Amino acid sequence: MKNSKTAFFILLYIGAIVPANLLVTWLGPRATIPTAFLFIGLDLTSRDHLHEAWRHRRLFLKMAALVFAGSLLSWLINRTAGAVAVASLAAFAAAGAVDALTYHFLHRYSRWIKVNGSNVLSAAADSVIFPTVAFGSLLPWIILGQFTAKVVGGFVWMLLLDANAKPSAPE
Repeated sequence: MKNSKTAFFILLYIGAIVPANLLVTWLGPRATIPTAFLFIGLDLTSRDHLHEAWRHRRLFLKMAALVFAGSLLSWLINRTAGAVAVASLAAFAAAGAVDALTYHFLHRYSRWIKVNGSNVLSAAADSVIFPTVAFGSLLPWIILGQFTAKVVGGFVWMLLLDANAKPSAPE
């Protein structure tokens, strides 16, 4: 059961990165905010499920492999996605590190606090790095829009993915 649940979240993680990268490659900056809500919020929340499953079992290496695989698959499917794939790799690597540290730091709190707290900080890192690397300049309206979309999207995905999603006292 646990392995199938982990496989499900791996597929969600990769299944979020690749379409997000391909849509941004195809539609450009205007696609970043809707994809941030639909796909990156899902990705950040799936990452927290994988954090739980892989804690003390090569978490860093497994997450690094997933981030690399998502960017590589994006590029293999569409060779013009190179800049977006590199931006995705850089942004998810930074966001993943921020998320892991925050999630670990919040380990004593409820799942709601851990997921949303880590999503807020990792969304901030991702929202600055991705558009800056992908489009070659700092785009404040995209950064703010992406950040908001990722945080709200992550919250919505947490509600949808967690069968027992309800606020609880610290553990």
